[in-house]
Amino acid sequence: MHEQPPRLETPAWTRAQTAGIARTDDAVAPVIYPPSTKTDPDYHVWDTWLLRERDGSVATPGGYRVIFCLSAPAELLPGKRHDVATIRYFYSDDGETWHRGGVAVEPDEAFGSRQWAGSALLDDDGTLYLYYTAAGFAGEEELTYTQRLACASGGTVSVDGDARQESGDALSLDGPWEHEILLEPDGARYETETQSRGMTYTFRDPWFFEDPESGETYLLFEANTPVPEGSDRCGGDPAQQEFNGSVGIAHSPTGDPTDWEFRDPLLDAVGVNQELERPHLVVDDGSYYLFISSHVHTFAPGLAGYDALYGFVADGLFGEYEPLNGSGLVLTNPANAPFQSYSWLVYPHRDELLVTSFFNYYDFDRPSLDDIALLPDDEQLRRFGGTLAPTVRLGYGGEETWVKGTLSHGHLPVTDEELPPASFEERYGSREEVEGEY
Repeated sequence: MHEQPPRLETPAWTRAQTAGIARTDDAVAPVIYPPSTKTDPDYHVWDTWLLRERDGSVATPGGYRVIFCLSAPAELLPGKRHDVATIRYFYSDDGETWHRGGVAVEPDEAFGSRQWAGSALLDDDGTLYLYYTAAGFAGEEELTYTQRLACASGGTVSVDGDARQESGDALSLDGPWEHEILLEPDGARYETETQSRGMTYTFRDPWFFEDPESGETYLLFEANTPVPEGSDRCGGDPAQQEFNGSVGIAHSPTGDPTDWEFRDPLLDAVGVNQELERPHLVVDDGSYYLFISSHVHTFAPGLAGYDALYGFVADGLFGEYEPLNGSGLVLTNPANAPFQSYSWLVYPHRDELLVTSFFNYYDFDRPSLDDIALLPDDEQLRRFGGTLAPTVRLGYGGEETWVKGTLSHGHLPVTDEELPPASFEERYGSREEVEGEY
């Protein structure tokens, strides 16, 4: 069995590091405006992930890219969407025009009263593994927020070449599916719901990863570190201790995508942040880039961050992760549109990184997203994007990243697609001119 290398302690994202978070030209995305056509006008779509191969590359069955999104009916108030979230899939042969495929994880067959974000694997033998978060319990009358890591396995991808020509249903995900709970928190490495003292509880977002260095198979996830009352963590400050996010990891001793054993967290944020959402990795030339999303309101007292993509780098999977750009901030929204996008996912493309996200709230610059609920229903609906955001292009090297430009809404290229030269200035003009317009 492959054992986790010994470490003196879990690498930490510290208060001193996060004190340096600040909007800079290299970390701010351009203002987003509504696209002419939504990904699906009948549904809100938000958290998104790509179908990937075991080695992490983007899968292209039959020449199609496949994405999975959390979805809810478009007439529903956006703030209620997580209560009824269903995972749908879309496919595209050009990475720009997306066709509705259908429901990927049938709620009546799945665990949970609703299904939250995960990842998707097309294994070498053609078998599909759809990882998801089982939130609550099927059939519950009142929503609960228990979270478990689940998987639907055994399906396959079918491609109809004739339908491609006729603009019909060219791609489908076919069962039968076997659903199982993969992991529940152990209370030792990862906090259980009953142990939680924080503002929210997290044990979600399973993300499949095969380590290119060792060939070993892992599952990353968002979690919380147990911090008992009376602990000396954070100097004994109970207010800071309630903010105890971590990036969890489990190992498959057999390589079976459904067989997992907990390992110690990759990263700890006790006293810093409560939610290290949707953790995922990009490996480049021996450097391991770990990315997470987090919110302005989940930073601990005395710290100020943004709704943003944050990142860290180490020289191995279980290395000492250091925050990118000094503070960890990689990409955030402009100050005059602080909630325009969220739930970023990074994947490599040639010599740069592409960052996907969803179009969240626009024409809204209040300091708290809670203020959305103060607006009339029609205004809440108008200001929610509910579709794929423009893809952001990042340059990167060592411990630094920088914004190079953007692609159009929902444009998700694959590895062999050549992109034009891009920089913020080439695409938008000077930042002074852009900021002057808005």
